[in-house]
Amino acid sequence: MPIALVFFIHYAYLLIFLWVLVEQIGIPIPSIPVLLTAGTLSATHRVNHFYVVLAVLSACLVADTIWFSLGRRYGNSVLKLLCRLSFEASTCVSKTEGYFTRRGPVTLLFAKFVPGLSTVAAPIAGQTGMPYSKFLMWDLGGSLIWGETFILAGRFFGDLAKKSAPFFHWLGHFAFLIFVLMVLGFLAYRVLKQRKFLQQVRELRLEPTELKAMLDAAEEGGQTPPFIVDLRHPLDYLPDPRVLPGALRIGPNELKQHSEIIPRDRDVILYCTCPSEETSAKLALQLHKMGVYRVRPLRGGFDGWKEAGYPLVDYVTETPTSSIVQEILPSSSGSAVPLL
Repeated sequence: MPIALVFFIHYAYLLIFLWVLVEQIGIPIPSIPVLLTAGTLSATHRVNHFYVVLAVLSACLVADTIWFSLGRRYGNSVLKLLCRLSFEASTCVSKTEGYFTRRGPVTLLFAKFVPGLSTVAAPIAGQTGMPYSKFLMWDLGGSLIWGETFILAGRFFGDLAKKSAPFFHWLGHFAFLIFVLMVLGFLAYRVLKQRKFLQQVRELRLEPTELKAMLDAAEEGGQTPPFIVDLRHPLDYLPDPRVLPGALRIGPNELKQHSEIIPRDRDVILYCTCPSEETSAKLALQLHKMGVYRVRPLRGGFDGWKEAGYPLVDYVTETPTSSIVQEILPSSSGSAVPLL
């Protein structure tokens, strides 16, 4: 038996606990290959299935409790840190906030299956003020479903391998190599996906200085003002409820469902709070496919504009009414298009 496999079996539960803990803390090291390997070894009774599950649940409990507490205490700043650590920029904070808005704590049952949401779900639960006992129940349920899914998948593969003695013998000799290739494969997929997304963002985004120049030109009467949309989630308003001058607060789902309110003959600027402009960039790409071509995300989002020292204003109306939309964007028939 290869020495690497002997080492893994001897320290299996500690290695599983530490590996899952590191991933759940936010370091982008995939633990699915570890769970699949542990499940395969459980088929040969070299590791105990119950202790493997216990190690997974313990790691998730420790990591998620830490992030839950930090989210409750520090709120949005913790989410930005996690967004920077994650390889999955295309699934960032706003997506998890949307899930919590629609489904509440049930989100915790499937969050670990969605790359990028696994770690972010716990601090958002803390930020929303969810009782810890309620969080613990749902989070442990989600951790159990997630862990068992891959452990049982590995065990199923191990049961199949046992039926062929030559294949099982070969698998034992190359188990460590297969494990390393799985880890590298997961990392390569995430890196390539991240690079592709960031390239799309770079091609679209608008610098804060450019937007300031556009607003100044419009105020002086020489150009048409841009149509600015604040895509922030209501939780993101808590640290600073102000908006960019002339901006409308419209949720990503509402904007996609009512894209007819977006002008085709003027610049449309979207901004959010994700460090990589994830929400606004992703929505800009979707609107491009719907025929809205003059739409761009604001580089740095709300925080980038604020840090540059550019003006922010109080937002008077929580949800734009049809009259407000009509003032900003009259429809071709002269009547306003409702938002909701």
